[in-house]
Amino acid sequence: MSQANPVRLFVTHAWETSDFYRNYSTPEQRPSGDKEALREDLRRQISPVEGVIALSSLFDTHRELLTFQLLYTQANHKPVILMKPFGTRKDVPKEILDLANEVVDWDERALVDAVRRQARHEETTRWDTIEFKLD
Repeated sequence: MSQANPVRLFVTHAWETSDFYRNYSTPEQRPSGDKEALREDLRRQISPVEGVIALSSLFDTHRELLTFQLLYTQANHKPVILMKPFGTRKDVPKEILDLANEVVDWDERALVDAVRRQARHEETTRWDTIEFKLD
């Protein structure tokens, strides 16, 4: 992965803003129209990507929308990396767990490694080095 060849990702969303992050996988405004117009816009966003990062926390509030995004991703043979709920020990619902290729914690290194494995089929064999002194 490099700036010359960035990984094309889609992050699940519900067209909601947040003070904590800016969602770049959605257009500026929610598409107008019925449910099918909304789904068509999601299809357009998901089609060109190499993988989808799914936020399992959306399941409680936007079950149908999240499930559609994951089913469409799977139907297009693209990997789904499912993020466990942040800041809680709550289990990931089985309905979406079964649609994921890999499940990761909210950890930058784990997420990057999962993206490399799933989207680019690169093996990540990193080792942590801990330095310490013996007296």
